[in-house]
Amino acid sequence: MTLHRFFVEPEDMAGDRFPLPAAIERQVRAVLRLRDGDRLVLLPNDGTEATCRLDGDECAVEDRRPAAGEPRHRLTVVQALLKGDGLEQVVQHATEVGVATFQLVVTERSIVRDIPPRRIERLRTIARESAEQSERGIVPEILAPVPLAEAMNAGSVLLFERHDGPRLGEIASPSTIIIGPEGGFTPAEVVAAVEAGATVAGLGPRILRSETVAAVAAAVILSRTGDFA
Repeated sequence: MTLHRFFVEPEDMAGDRFPLPAAIERQVRAVLRLRDGDRLVLLPNDGTEATCRLDGDECAVEDRRPAAGEPRHRLTVVQALLKGDGLEQVVQHATEVGVATFQLVVTERSIVRDIPPRRIERLRTIARESAEQSERGIVPEILAPVPLAEAMNAGSVLLFERHDGPRLGEIASPSTIIIGPEGGFTPAEVVAAVEAGATVAGLGPRILRSETVAAVAAAVILSRTGDFA
């Protein structure tokens, strides 16, 4: 039987027996109606997990181990802001695949130029829930938007839909990929990326929606590193 999984603060899991963390108490007791003797998995957001048994108001640790679903390759997605619920889709699906960090950026063709703090928190909630569902051991970071120029660096791969050069699958295990907005990158941005030391790559003959690119690209990269499929 699949056990329910919850990320909690590391200090709430000290020792082999500790109180049921207050942050998840209502979900565990009132919503899921777990009772004494039931088991759940708690995650301190450090790549490990612990199977715990409910015993009164406490959790008794039965086993601690590395989280099997956490990729070894740490992949950052530099994602342009998107309209509507596009960012929510990016974070949800790319977290499931195994992305470690999302750096949001503003580009020349970004329709959305900024997002409020409450939406950042919403994205972080989606990342946590997706990490729990996909049996990750770490919740991906969601970093507040910066100008694209601040996120470009040597070793990054900028994905350009009209690129007729190398494809992403031909590049050995990049640690950072850069994804544009609905209208793509401008030629000037592509040139700036190359000047900053980034590599430009395509994803193939089909044009993907920006909401789709992060999950597809992450799957390509993590498959090559043995962390997916």
